[in-house]
Amino acid sequence: MSQNLKFGTQEDLAEILAAQGECSPDFRKANADIYAGMDCLEQGKLVTGKISQVNDQEVLIDVNYKSEGVIDRAEFKDTDSLEIGSEIEVFVEKLEDEDGRLILSKQKADFVRVWDRIHAAFENNEVVRGTLTKRIKGGVVVDLFGIDAFLPGSQIDLRQIPDINALIGQEFDLKVIKVNKARRNIVVSRRVVLEEERNKQRGDVLETLEKNQVRKGIVKNITDFGAFIDLGGVDGLLHITDMSYKRINHPTEMVQLGQEVEVMVLDFNDKKERISLGMKQLKPHPWKDIAERYPEGAIVKGKVVSITDYGAFVELDSGVEGLIHVSEMSWTQHVKHPSKILTVGQEVEAVVLKVEEDAERISLGMKQLESDPWDSIETELPPGARVVGEIRNIASFGAFVEIKEGVDGLIHVSDMSWTKKITHPNEMVKKGDKVECVVLAVDKEKRRISLSMKHLTEDPWDSVETTYPVDAEVKGKIVRMLDRGVVVELADGIEGFIPVSKLTAEYIKVPADAFKVGDEVPAVVTEIDQNNRKIFLSVVDYFKNRESAELKAWMDSHKPGESGTTIGEAAAPKKKSTKKKAAEKPAEEAAEAEKPAEEA
Repeated sequence: MSQNLKFGTQEDLAEILAAQGECSPDFRKANADIYAGMDCLEQGKLVTGKISQVNDQEVLIDVNYKSEGVIDRAEFKDTDSLEIGSEIEVFVEKLEDEDGRLILSKQKADFVRVWDRIHAAFENNEVVRGTLTKRIKGGVVVDLFGIDAFLPGSQIDLRQIPDINALIGQEFDLKVIKVNKARRNIVVSRRVVLEEERNKQRGDVLETLEKNQVRKGIVKNITDFGAFIDLGGVDGLLHITDMSYKRINHPTEMVQLGQEVEVMVLDFNDKKERISLGMKQLKPHPWKDIAERYPEGAIVKGKVVSITDYGAFVELDSGVEGLIHVSEMSWTQHVKHPSKILTVGQEVEAVVLKVEEDAERISLGMKQLESDPWDSIETELPPGARVVGEIRNIASFGAFVEIKEGVDGLIHVSDMSWTKKITHPNEMVKKGDKVECVVLAVDKEKRRISLSMKHLTEDPWDSVETTYPVDAEVKGKIVRMLDRGVVVELADGIEGFIPVSKLTAEYIKVPADAFKVGDEVPAVVTEIDQNNRKIFLSVVDYFKNRESAELKAWMDSHKPGESGTTIGEAAAPKKKSTKKKAAEKPAEEAAEAEKPAEEA
């Protein structure tokens, strides 16, 4: 039956019939003139259609079929550019779904359209251009000829990328390394392209590499001891000591991962496998003409960069450091450790003491900024001057007294008393005591001051012959017991010696048999040896002109065994030693052994 339109052309009729599904072989044969050049829709084929409608969920496409085809709007990357009436190529997925709709696909159409091109690139190992569109788990999605391909994270670069998101939106050369048409799976790699470029560059670099050559490179890796620089397919080591003339603690203070740097080739082995690089060599050496820039005596400023037990290092300029030795920090303070005075990072002022350009050393001083208190010490403290100070420290040989800030003097143990025999200074003074003393001598060069406590008074031995003439009667207290006698302290501190034979008329073997320390005894001066500062006394001679009753009372009170030491203790056998030999010496020799403090 012939069908005609009241209005319209034969083409309009064919469009209506096709939309009603009357595209049977018989109908097409009967209307061959109308359908000339047109094919019926087949599932799995590409067809061209026009956008007829766009809503929030779907895009309707007119493909000259009995009904419009449906495409999910999510398949379009840029939905804002969709215009009604514009032609697009689509893929027929289903002629009818459960609702009788024609289901089309834009993404599959894009894939089919470019598949041959992608497969050819894969087979021929060709480089293609793609744009990184978004970050996903394990890698990045790449827009490749309008379809999505996958770029794994390990294939993005030759080294780890700190921030992959920074690459989104950028276009790169890629190679297709895996394809699967059935699953529409395409995997690409940028690393393969970079490796090929690097291998090509490597040959060029190795051919032209020379010592002292300046090249640019990329920081490939950073360690505690330096950084590896990619010179273009060839890696070189930039050691931390060759990064800067100044002190740095870690390479990250100078370079960052991925940074382009300029370096100098310092050395390499025969095969050019190990290449040493330097950055500081590109700048003038900071120690050149250092003596002219920092002359001796100049006052300089700098920052403390390091502190050791022996001093502090001060950065004067980039790569130039000077040392303030602990001994050059203060005239007055006794600096035990530089950290007591300075801290790292502190700005300080100092004086240049010495410059050694060859050894790259500068000696600095802080105390030189102030006047030296020892410059006027001889005027301020002449011999004989009386001073008061605090005992700062005690040694076995004497006591140190701070007589003014930063200035100490020494009271030797022999200068503490005219008369007492002192074995250790703590018998006379304690740390922290305030003492008065007399200046004996000042040695400005050696920075020493000799002080004396005993010179505050006259030496009693100067007038001993007048004070204690021979045959003079005296009284004293036993202060020390010896094998052959006792040492007695007289009224003014002078000590005298009484032999054991002169202690009592009755025989005693040792003084401890009848006497003890602290006993008061009367005596007569029998001999004075002023040169050797010795006085010999006798109790026996004292009682020669006394009543017999008085002598008897003395004898009764000092019988053997009635002193502080028992007879048993006194008579106890002694060890065979040099003491026994000393006991056999005459009284005069025993007295000789008991030297006064002055001779000690």
